Amino acid sequence: MMKRPLLSSLLLGMALMLVSISERAIALPSADDTPEEVLRNQILLEARSPLDGEPLSPAEYAALQAQLQEPSQPPQLSSEVRYNIFLLQLLRMFRTISPF
Repeated sequence: MMKRPLLSSLLLGMALMLVSISERAIALPSADDTPEEVLRNQILLEARSPLDGEPLSPAEYAALQAQLQEPSQPPQLSSEVRYNIFLLQLLRMFRTISPF
């Protein structure tokens, strides 16, 4: 009489194991999916502009990246802000020299 509950629980456990194994198999990528390592090593033949998203050729993309990395003009600060920065730098210098 004790064998029936043991047998039914054993069958139930095996069924749950099979279900959990099949769920793991679903989580794997499909066979035709290109691995990330391969995608990382491919040469880009088309690109999109970071400004407006329009398609660019590789030469246009490189030129745009170079143009974006060059500073066009240094930022202009008012004389009051420059004076405050000077005072902060002076204070920092005094703090490094003076222990108090």
